[in-house]
Amino acid sequence: MDECRGSKKSFMKELCITESTQETEALGRKLSEELKEGDVVGLVGELGAGKTCFVKGVASGLGSVGYIKSPSYTIINIYEGGRLPLYHMDLYRVSSPEEYDSIGLEEYIYSGGLSVIEWVDNVAGLADECTILVTLKYSEADGAREIEIVRREGK
Repeated sequence: MDECRGSKKSFMKELCITESTQETEALGRKLSEELKEGDVVGLVGELGAGKTCFVKGVASGLGSVGYIKSPSYTIINIYEGGRLPLYHMDLYRVSSPEEYDSIGLEEYIYSGGLSVIEWVDNVAGLADECTILVTLKYSEADGAREIEIVRREGK
């Protein structure tokens, strides 16, 4: 794990390789152990990179109730019954900061639950608001993913 410290922020960076959807979910479960109320987890990656699979693991680790699926068309799915309410957002279809502002997701992001936002990089500046940024990439190995987890302190 790498550590960086600057004048305003510090962060910890971890690089993981998963070789199956089960391992990607397990990594999400592991991350859920450290998540707390008010955390915002941003997810970045191409279509099919494993973002929703990762969220399934986070939800499982929290003990969330319900079938976890991508909220591509609904923008947000809310899962309760676990250690924290989980607000799972998908900004794939959001094409501008103005459109994002009009949806009203801030009430969830800045509430008492945990927000996990797929396609966080679709809205300029939103990734900078995340306490944890997870980037998922296809690896050279068949079916494997490179997953970078950056934990930001001082958020």
